[in-house]
Amino acid sequence: MNLLKLKIAHRGIFDNQTIIENSLPSFQRAIRYCIPIELDVQLTKDHQLVVFHDASLKRMTGLERYLEDIPVEELKKYFLLSTKEKVPTLEDVLKLISGKVPIIIELKGNNKDNILAKEVLNTLRSYSGEVALQSFQPSVVKYLKKNSTYPVGLLITYFPSSKFYSYLMSSSFLIRYCNPDFLAINKKIITKKRIQGYRKKYPFFVWTIDSLDEYLNFFAYADSFICNNLPYLM
Repeated sequence: MNLLKLKIAHRGIFDNQTIIENSLPSFQRAIRYCIPIELDVQLTKDHQLVVFHDASLKRMTGLERYLEDIPVEELKKYFLLSTKEKVPTLEDVLKLISGKVPIIIELKGNNKDNILAKEVLNTLRSYSGEVALQSFQPSVVKYLKKNSTYPVGLLITYFPSSKFYSYLMSSSFLIRYCNPDFLAINKKIITKKRIQGYRKKYPFFVWTIDSLDEYLNFFAYADSFICNNLPYLM
């Protein structure tokens, strides 16, 4: 996958009213406009891969339970927000996209023993489209680099409660340990001189761009852009 100058649909193209994030219709809309897709993958209690962002189902279904505690057949009973959409499996999403646009898969959850990473790579064996993978967890990035040929990115953010932890999770030592192919960086820190220093070696993705003004403001600081409000943003 060419990692430069991409405009990527964050969780598909959605409004969370009639079209829901990380749903099949949100991905269908991105495909219609030929826009690459970013999506989130987690494991259910019975180790099935589903496309969903939050650890808890509260925001999207009103259910005060964690996704990792629910088997996939039970999960299929719940609707997303006020629609008839349900949480899709990764297999359903890959079947829909079918190589029509590139996809970036973020691996969520605690990833104990890299079970999620192993399941994602196993599922992707039969998929022939363009794929990149990313994670906040350095051990997962390292595992994916070692065990796949996909471009792999390290997600970097900041933690308001701990400057030390924020520094550690974006340190050159940690990045060298991961050896990622690209860095996906929170827009709140991407302009920092120390962070920009990494751009000499790594392509930069910035997230999440919400307006045309933001896109223009960050254009000089990143190579690709994970965006809401596409295709209307530009």
